[in-house]
Amino acid sequence: MAMLGKRRPGRASSGGSGLEGRQAEPREATGAQDALEIRGLAHDGRGVARTARGKTVFVEGALPGERVRVAVHRTRKRFDEAHVRELLVASAERVAPPCPHFGRCGGCDLQHLALPAQRRHKQAVLEELLGRQGIALAASPELLAGAGEGYRRRARLGVKVDADGGVHLGFRARHSHRLVDIDACTVLVPALDALLVPLHQLLADLEAPRQVGHLELLESDQGAVVVVRQLRDHPGDARRWQAFARAHGVHLARWLGREATELDWLTPVPALSCPVPGPDGALTLGIAPGDFLQANAEVNDLMVSTALSWLSPLAAGERVLDLFAGVGNFSLPLATAGARVTAVEGSPAMVARLGDNARANSPGRSLVLEARQADLAEPTAVRELLQEVGPEVVVLDPPREGAEAASRVLMEHPVPRLLYISCDPATLARDAAHLVHGGYRIRHAAVADMFVHTSHLESMLLFEYPGSGRQAQGATSDG
Repeated sequence: MAMLGKRRPGRASSGGSGLEGRQAEPREATGAQDALEIRGLAHDGRGVARTARGKTVFVEGALPGERVRVAVHRTRKRFDEAHVRELLVASAERVAPPCPHFGRCGGCDLQHLALPAQRRHKQAVLEELLGRQGIALAASPELLAGAGEGYRRRARLGVKVDADGGVHLGFRARHSHRLVDIDACTVLVPALDALLVPLHQLLADLEAPRQVGHLELLESDQGAVVVVRQLRDHPGDARRWQAFARAHGVHLARWLGREATELDWLTPVPALSCPVPGPDGALTLGIAPGDFLQANAEVNDLMVSTALSWLSPLAAGERVLDLFAGVGNFSLPLATAGARVTAVEGSPAMVARLGDNARANSPGRSLVLEARQADLAEPTAVRELLQEVGPEVVVLDPPREGAEAASRVLMEHPVPRLLYISCDPATLARDAAHLVHGGYRIRHAAVADMFVHTSHLESMLLFEYPGSGRQAQGATSDG
């Protein structure tokens, strides 16, 4: 896929998913409308149709090629929002959702669409968003995908006590603060799914369940971890949590306090870790509650392996600047591959953990990794890092807000290769436009299906700057 991204003239926006515009107050659903033909999927997974008068309608639960009658539950000036009232003609790609909570829980909004079609949709979303910025891909993005069920190793569940004293545990309904009780989840890894019913029972037995805000579940190499958001200490309930941890063999901690929280372990403090692939075998990524960790271990491994492949071979001592490095998900494998990595993160706690991870993985390996703290939303900080490190490779792995400041600085101070990992395709497309305008070209593109059965997608783009030695070498070998 050599030189996938080429600049082309801009084009007018198509209106896209229809998520723009002013919010309107909900109104009562109308009666059945005339039958609508679903023409496509919006970026958020809703079906797209047009009325006889040409007004766009976004229909929850509808798929391309279907004929439906709908009930409008929200009207806006330029479009309506609706849900399916009657399915007249079903798509060949409609399937029975595997989860009994589908349609009520807001977690997995695409379970009614066959898995291959979900993934084609995600590839098309990335292509369309890049296209709106005038960036054409010569071929569809690579697909990085794993299992369709039992993949999620971390999750946050809400806890609510109703007016009658009933205790509820689950996920939010779509576009709502209403909690949907969950006693089983098809996408959680089995070790976490098995805790849902016992956690329901324990919450119902607490003396002060209203002091519990939410629960965080995490699977690690050391077993399952439960972290309780405890608003106010309650010694009796703390003992109940400890008994639960002993009975189910889990590690248990609390974020204690309303404002300034502190982590309080109710079981012996574990040295939590998870594996990440390296060029010579698995590396150990030390983590702690509150650290960012990709939810899908299998897909994360594919992303790291793809990054190593795209950037291979790294010359011994090649300088890599990893911005938004977290606890070392990409930094450690790249350093193990022979690069001299400067890994930068905004959170001091993550910088400390990153340094610990570098030292923990150093024995038996030639590994050069420096962990540093900086405000990466500040252009001056990024500019100073580029000037000091002089990298041949820059890695960007920002949060959903993207890396616009860093992208603009990288236009002024280009580097031979730039790997951008994104959890929001819209901000990725925005930043890619800056980079392509500054002279970069896209050599590789990939979509990672990190959250199966949802409209969320992760993306990877490898940029090269024309005229660099690396770019000239790769142009003849990459088809």
